[in-house]
This record gives sequence, C-alpha cells and structure tokens, in this order.
Amino acid sequence: MPGEWEPHSATWLAWPWNEDTWPCQLEEVKETWVEMARVLSRGEEVRLLVHNEEAEIEAARRLSAAGAVMDRIAFIRIPTVDVWIRDYGPNFITRSVGESALAFNDWVFNAWGRKYVSYIQDDEVARAIARVFRFRVFEHSIILEGGSIDVNGRGTCLTTEQCLLNPNRNPHLTQRDIEQVLKDSLAVDRVVWLGEGILGDDTDGHVDDIARFVNPTTVVCALTGDRSDENFAPLRENYERLRAATDQDGKRLEVLPLPMPGPAIHEGMRLPASYANFYIANQAVLVPTYGDRNDSQALGILKELFTDREVVGLPCRAVVIGLGAIHCVTQQEPRPEYPG
Repeated sequence: MPGEWEPHSATWLAWPWNEDTWPCQLEEVKETWVEMARVLSRGEEVRLLVHNEEAEIEAARRLSAAGAVMDRIAFIRIPTVDVWIRDYGPNFITRSVGESALAFNDWVFNAWGRKYVSYIQDDEVARAIARVFRFRVFEHSIILEGGSIDVNGRGTCLTTEQCLLNPNRNPHLTQRDIEQVLKDSLAVDRVVWLGEGILGDDTDGHVDDIARFVNPTTVVCALTGDRSDENFAPLRENYERLRAATDQDGKRLEVLPLPMPGPAIHEGMRLPASYANFYIANQAVLVPTYGDRNDSQALGILKELFTDREVVGLPCRAVVIGLGAIHCVTQQEPRPEYPG
C-alpha cells in the first residue's frame, strides 16, 4: 500500500444524500463536496459514486457551476447508503510495473461493529467497483475499515488497539493474528499500535483522527494542551508511543504535534472533530476546518510540511455532525506504474 502522498490516478468519493446523517445540514455538506471535488479535479481524476440519475444530474450541475474540471470527473452509478468510502471502499495496493500492477484489498465492513445495521449494505460497494472496472481483488474475511490504518509506503503501518482489538470486530483473532494480516495484505514489516482514539468517534478509535504519516519518516500526532479535555490523556499516550516507536528499518520516527480544535458539540454530544483527518492529493492537501481558533495553526503546520502542494481548508463543522470528515470520505487510487 503506497503512502497517500505518492502519485494518484484518481480519488474516489460518494455523493452525499442521506438525510438521516445530516437532517438539517445536507445542503451545506454538498457545498463542501463540490469544493472538495473542484480542488481535486485540478490534479487528478475524481471518481464520484452517485446512487441514481437524479443525483448524477445534480452533482454535475453543481460541479460545473463551481468550475470543476469536468473532463476529470467520472460519475459511476453505484448506490451507497452513505459517503464513508474510506471505510467500505477499495483499499488499493500496487506492485512493480507489470500485469495486474494495481489491485485492491476488500475487507469485510460491518458498519463499525454493527452500530448501524442498514449501513452494512455498503459492504457490497467495493465488489461493485471491481465488477465495473475489472480490478483484481484480494478478498479478506477480516473486519477492517480503511480509516483504521495509515502507512508510510515503505513498510510501516499505524493502527489502534481500541479499534482493531475491539471485540465487535474480530473477537476470534489475537493481536498477533491481526498484525500478521496487516503485514501480509499491506506488505508492511512493522505495525505501530496506538491506544485510544478521540471522544465522539463512533468508529472505536480510527487512527486517521489521531496520527498520520506525512512522509516516510514523519508522523503528525493530534494533541491538546487542555488538561481538562477528556482527549488530553489518550492523545498524550499516543504521542509518547509514537516517540518510542521505530519504523521498518528500526529507525525512530519524527513525531510532530498537531493541535486539536476546541470541543465541537452538537445536541449535547461531542463530535470527533480533528485536523488529522486531512487528505493528501496530487496537488493539494485538503484539511477539515471547524471555525475554531486553532484552524489557522493547523493549516500553518501542514503548509510547512507540504511545500509542494496547496493546503486547502474545507469547512467541516456541518460535515462532522455525521461523525467524520475529509479523510473518511476520500479514497486514493494510486498510479499502478508507481513502484512504491
């Protein structure tokens, strides 16, 4: 599995439509999707899943009006329950130039531990994509979501105990078993286990809300300086684990703090707002912003790290009411000719 910063052929998205997720915010969420696709289309193809003709017409009209590069927008009519394609969609992997240089892992998706039973239907999406595009697929019986892993493309994977060792995923597997699956399917040699995720995260601690590789040797790690915040202790523990960790070559990782926004509350519930849920595209880094005083600091840190890309803040205060943000709704398709 290549690092996210390595060249893409495309980014996959699903058009938002589910009013159960955003009962009052859907229009604002669609505006964020349009801006996301517009920025992405400047540097790569956008493959947008739409659930019917009406959704395709609406999305095409909005994107064209916003100035998206329409020659780089591909509409694929595959129905989805919701937009969280990082978790239920393909997990693309590559090998050296040659036949079948691009393939994907198809994990079992059980709607984050069967929290939302109707969402289990999205387990079919990856197989539908494979049928349309004739991708080679490696089928796996393990329950795993794409947001629970992050790799440096050189042999190291980050994940969390809270998610992958949760009894609502794979209770019959030990930590060693799961680690071996990750090594075999992602071609990694080292798995770095973090602890717990952030408050309000219904995925049971996905790593893409707390720690992310930004290059093969550097990780940004979410931290808060507010000792009264319930996220303070678990985030500090993850930071210390990363500082003690080594990569596939036995070398220490460079670990850089990334601030957290202040608590985002909706109807009395803490939302999983995090700047770590950014997405690295060919020409841009898309960063969720929350109308928070720490927005500019987070954007500044990422601009210093990604000097070869435009760092773009996208308003996600409405999006995160659905309990996810930018990385959760994107999935990179790497260029198959890239050797990794």
